[in-house]
Amino acid sequence: MVIDAHQHFWQYEPVRDAWIDESMEVIRRDFLPEDLAPVLEENGVHGCIAVQADQSPNETAFLLSLAEKHDFIKGVVGWIDLRADNISGQLSQYAQHPKLKGFRHIVQGEPDNRFILGEHFCRGIKALSQHQFTYDILVYPKQLPAVEEFVVQFPEQALIIDHLAKPDVKAGELAAWAAHMRRIAQSPHVYCKLSGLVTEADWQQWEPAHFRPFLEVALEAFGANRLLYGSDWPVCLVAAEYHEVKGIVTDFISTLSTTEQYQIMGGNALSFYHL
Repeated sequence: MVIDAHQHFWQYEPVRDAWIDESMEVIRRDFLPEDLAPVLEENGVHGCIAVQADQSPNETAFLLSLAEKHDFIKGVVGWIDLRADNISGQLSQYAQHPKLKGFRHIVQGEPDNRFILGEHFCRGIKALSQHQFTYDILVYPKQLPAVEEFVVQFPEQALIIDHLAKPDVKAGELAAWAAHMRRIAQSPHVYCKLSGLVTEADWQQWEPAHFRPFLEVALEAFGANRLLYGSDWPVCLVAAEYHEVKGIVTDFISTLSTTEQYQIMGGNALSFYHL
């Protein structure tokens, strides 16, 4: 079974979705399950994980409603205010939704590079494991020093880094990012998504070879048993079509064993997100 471990849905609203600027005109519209289903079928993908794009309880409810109606949406990574005083009570209510697998905060957008280490935020992270909820880490490379400290604080919490922490593929800046990722990967409870790379490259002139150094570091550091394929659809469409994004990963892992390829393309998603 092939699982796309990272994609989004939205009903486009210009004010709420102001992050979709003019350079991203191609995704300034609605993207819903009826748009994705044929794309997955064409590309031999059997299911997906829908990940939050907006930071509101309404976003989580929206994604859960879609997942209830469409079986190919195997799980949802929603949003919750992890700093809330009543976080445990909220999580207990969310635990009643079998397709809600975890949560994510858009840490990359926080001005404080050490936001993820905040006392109240970490209190919320600590509460997640009580209900076997996962946590997706969305950061830029400049925030990786804080992530290094963060992951060792929660050895019982299932953690996964989105988009390889968005390395600067366009500039080819590898060394510092790689050093941080290797140290983070030493914590065996941390996984990583092979996703979101095309949007960190030159959107018009990228080549598969541009991504190989970053993918090699990820494979060396995390191993095939802790990497997950993800498309980042529809955000990826600003730079590439779905089949191109998937091809970057499948071509890179083509020399691995059949078992290792299966793990990256679906098996690890099944286990990490308890699908």
